[in-house]
Amino acid sequence: MKEAVNAQQSAIGKAKRRESGMERVYLIVRSVVLWLVSAAHFFVVCPLLVLLALFKNPRHNDAPQRWFSRNVVRLAGARVEARMAPGFDASRTSFFVANHVSLFDPFVLYCAVPQYIRGLELESHFKIPAYGWLMKRFGNVPVPDTRKPSDLKRMWRLTRAALDNGVCLVVFPEGKRTLDGSVGAFADGVFRMAHHSGTPIVPVSLVGAFEWDHKGSWLLRPSKIVVHIHDTIETAGMSREEVAALRERVRAIIAAPVEEHRER
Repeated sequence: MKEAVNAQQSAIGKAKRRESGMERVYLIVRSVVLWLVSAAHFFVVCPLLVLLALFKNPRHNDAPQRWFSRNVVRLAGARVEARMAPGFDASRTSFFVANHVSLFDPFVLYCAVPQYIRGLELESHFKIPAYGWLMKRFGNVPVPDTRKPSDLKRMWRLTRAALDNGVCLVVFPEGKRTLDGSVGAFADGVFRMAHHSGTPIVPVSLVGAFEWDHKGSWLLRPSKIVVHIHDTIETAGMSREEVAALRERVRAIIAAPVEEHRER
């Protein structure tokens, strides 16, 4: 943990040294304005979407949700570009497995992924005003903060129901946001779920998001985020021994463009 914090401080320190005093002042003022504008948009539109979901199935109301997500990202000062690999199958119900960088990651992914998606989200997040209401009403799957067998069974039941209804699910297997921009170790939960259900996995790399917004800093720097949607990976027919190898394979796929970007 200490090494991760030191790495984060080093990365932030390098960014600060590249900025002159006036640039720093401009960045602070710009960030304050962007946070205010983006938050105002979020807390006005989000309750309206929740209210709309009371009368219309969110599944059939995808366009306003995508418009909302694009505006959340745009008003916070970032642009999103999606790059889809030739082997990505947009017709399949899949787990989208991505690196976790910032609070904006779900909105960035909603801008880029063509399928109807929802996410596995910590159950404690469902208590956040406005955001939690949206997540609950729209059908995100709560991940229990305490891993009691009954809670895990409920999570699996809701996950399976979403997949059976053709809902793709987003998972951040690091379990927390990166401290230095690198891709951390992956938990194996999503890979076991994919194996048991025979659901394909799509690795997704969020590149450029760390420069825009990250844990430990509230500044919003002008950024272009490239979302790499990699080839769809089949899990049907895999043995249990292959699941651990799959976890490391997916992590390597996701990390490759992230590390290439960091080395520039």
